[in-house]
Amino acid sequence: MIGASAAFAMMWAAMSSLSSGPVPYNVAVAADAARVETPAPEIGSTDASPEIASDLDAAQAELMAGDPDWRASARLYHAGGGGATGNDSLGCRPIAMRTVAVDPRVIPRRTKLFIRETVGLRLADGSIHDGYWYASDTGGAIKGQKIDLYTGHGRSSMAQARRLNMQTLTIADAGRFDGCPPAWENASN
Repeated sequence: MIGASAAFAMMWAAMSSLSSGPVPYNVAVAADAARVETPAPEIGSTDASPEIASDLDAAQAELMAGDPDWRASARLYHAGGGGATGNDSLGCRPIAMRTVAVDPRVIPRRTKLFIRETVGLRLADGSIHDGYWYASDTGGAIKGQKIDLYTGHGRSSMAQARRLNMQTLTIADAGRFDGCPPAWENASN
């Protein structure tokens, strides 16, 4: 069902077309406003709803509330097309939306990181990020308070984290890990 203003705008546009004159800007805008729909949550959006906050476990809640160990400027990188290729600096396959490249003089490799700004991040598969990342890679351009977030294969994989690019992120030390970073299904354990 359309509103009265939209019906008036459509009637005005129809009458204006009979006189073959131009349609005024405000009439065109009013007609477009009648078609506005509430979009579904987009990839890369954060669902800041109370449900996400209540879904945090005790460790996540403590990391969210505590003082950060680092603040670092984030960049995104991906595999393929001139992005990352092969294994990370530990010799492991990078895990999309889990692997982080760091300057090991600032953030030690093998550190499990909790990045607050990624909690609730809607991923391409519809799942929600829990905030855990793994410092398992390094890079020549990563100096000081900078990190690179690995997004997956291809430039399109960066869409889910694009809003984080060039932002200063709040990072907490969530412990250490041995071996390679865990796969997505059990990464927060």
